Amino acid sequence: MNEEKVYHGSCFCGAVQLTVRGNPEAMGYCHCESCRHWSASPVNAFTLWKPDAVSIQQGSDNIGTYNKTPVSSRKWCKTCGGHLFTEHPSMGLTDVY
Repeated sequence: MNEEKVYHGSCFCGAVQLTVRGNPEAMGYCHCESCRHWSASPVNAFTLWKPDAVSIQQGSDNIGTYNKTPVSSRKWCKTCGGHLFTEHPSMGLTDVY
């Protein structure tokens, strides 16, 4: 029997809660300038998921968006500023931290 993996996450204050189901399409680390600035670190870990694997359980009205480029829509909690995920529409993937 193969049970689907389920991961639960939230922003720093817990106002936004999300669930990710299944297995990521890819995982890795990025050190591009954009990711370094967003994460305020020299390297940023990522997991890439099909968009339908990611669902917001609570606080969808509390999610802010920033589009530095057309390639990514970075999402964060409007209350605590906690980073949540980044949508990559051109790749058909969502990056969950």
